[in-house]
Amino acid sequence: MKTIFFILLFYYAFKILARLFAPFLIKKAAETIKKKAEQQYEGHQKKNRVPEGETIIDKKPNNKQQSKDSVGDYVDFEEVD
Repeated sequence: MKTIFFILLFYYAFKILARLFAPFLIKKAAETIKKKAEQQYEGHQKKNRVPEGETIIDKKPNNKQQSKDSVGDYVDFEEVD
């Protein structure tokens, strides 16, 4: 009987405390996530900042273009009757 009483007591105490502290904990978690998102966005903006009118090329195009000859040698043939 005593065990059941303590289980119910802890259950209701936890339920009441959860209702009191849950909004505070959720608010703190949301603020933390917001700060992390702002830091990521701010770092991304600084990284990609380019003055207006300026063009930046990240990768130089490959000058070696494959020609049709790179597939193999061309062999001329004659038809035999």
